[in-house]
Amino acid sequence: MSEDNTPRIKGVNHITLAVSDLDAAVDFYRDVLGLELRKRWPGGAYLEAGDFWICLSPDEATRQSPHSDYTHLAFDVDNDAFEALAARITRAGARVWKDNRSEGRSHYFLDPDGHKLELHVGTLETRLNAMDLCCAP
Repeated sequence: MSEDNTPRIKGVNHITLAVSDLDAAVDFYRDVLGLELRKRWPGGAYLEAGDFWICLSPDEATRQSPHSDYTHLAFDVDNDAFEALAARITRAGARVWKDNRSEGRSHYFLDPDGHKLELHVGTLETRLNAMDLCCAP
């Protein structure tokens, strides 16, 4: 509850991604992105990423190509790890879907099912400060 007793969401708990090939998805998220595989079973997998977790769920209706909109999932990464992780993603053959034009270092790429992902160095505060500098009235 907030100070005024209004119920509020306190953070991201988990994200579920539909996948066409569970083995390929687990390999990508664990071996390329470095998420920790916590549990795997024939119907899915849980991987941990910092303070939240991702569920990979096999689904026959999984997309065949990326959505055309800007919706994406951004992963927080330390500046000193950014280059090595971006290079590992590139070596794994992940396609780039956007060039970075925003505050902070970012690498935009697709997972094996075409989900739009991003590595990002920065915080909400650094983003807000950049917006104040560029977009002040």
